[in-house]
Amino acid sequence: MHAVTPFSRADTSLLGRWWWTVDRWMLTAVLLLMLVGAALALAASPAAAERIGLDSFHFARQQLLFLPVALLVMLGVSLMSRTGVQRIGVAGTALSIALLALTLVVGLELNGARRWLPLGGFLLQPSEFVKPCLAVFMAVILARSWEERLPYGKLFASVPAVLAAVLLVLQPDIGMATTVAAVWFVQMFVAGMPLVLAVLGGVATVGGLFFAYHHLAHVKSRIDQFIDPTTGDSYQVDTSLRAFEAGGLFGRGPGEGTVKSVLPDAHTDFIFAVAAEEFGVIACIVIVALFGFIVLRGFARTLRGGDLFSLIAVTGLLAQFGFQALINMGVAIRLLPAKGMTLPFLSYGGSSTMATAIGLGMVLALTRERRSGEGYAL
Repeated sequence: MHAVTPFSRADTSLLGRWWWTVDRWMLTAVLLLMLVGAALALAASPAAAERIGLDSFHFARQQLLFLPVALLVMLGVSLMSRTGVQRIGVAGTALSIALLALTLVVGLELNGARRWLPLGGFLLQPSEFVKPCLAVFMAVILARSWEERLPYGKLFASVPAVLAAVLLVLQPDIGMATTVAAVWFVQMFVAGMPLVLAVLGGVATVGGLFFAYHHLAHVKSRIDQFIDPTTGDSYQVDTSLRAFEAGGLFGRGPGEGTVKSVLPDAHTDFIFAVAAEEFGVIACIVIVALFGFIVLRGFARTLRGGDLFSLIAVTGLLAQFGFQALINMGVAIRLLPAKGMTLPFLSYGGSSTMATAIGLGMVLALTRERRSGEGYAL
């Protein structure tokens, strides 16, 4: 028997060609992740909304609106050619860096940081969008400099990354700046980073963290609390760990958890703790496996293609996707210092959800099976 598919192999329409060239295994894993996110939005968001006097399903309704829109955005981007992805990367980098600068002037200040721009009834976080666009922009420059033997290509590709990192530090958002720096390093490494540049990058990163520790009180506090939890308020992480303990292997059951009622960021930074308490450690392992599968599947697909631009771009996009998930889950179980970072597609947040959709749409577009010989033209 043959599997039933919506398109025949003879279909030469845009959707027909997309269906037979896109990685359907990766697409399925992403869809499952979105479904998990929808379930967790219904589980964690009502308590958070009630604590601040909103309608119980305020956050849940918004997230359930974000996810279908994000799915359409991801599918739309995955239909694009390499040239289309490159154009999004270049234009998006310029726009998102401009918006990062704008947040320092007119951005809304919350918890001592200017990271959001009011946009109608929503808050836009430009730092989320700079990550996927910057990864593609750097890949364009690095691939062209290699193909055409252009001098100073790596230096030119580093300029927007440094600019974005500086603007993020000024917000301040050290965690996001560190993520941008890590993705820069990974992409440079794939593109053949000179040893001197690798050493300088490492020294600059260590120096930046040292400076942040000694000059930014919130960074020092979080690192000190990670090293010695008795030095400060570690309520959220302690509560998160108790949620894992209470959930056991199979969880208390949907809606039966209590952590969402006492943990301020249960619907955002600590959504993993809600999943652990209500659905158990087994469910958390499944979530980790989905993230791991998407990352490893993406790497495996792009390594088969032999396309330098796609290799560098997909490496950067998947690195930031994986780093973000790793940081969020690591904080929830006290493997990493506390850092406000969402879990892709699972945590509440429109900017994070849409930016993740754009990034994974780019990955799906660049890992599609294509004819050899496509160039890098913008």
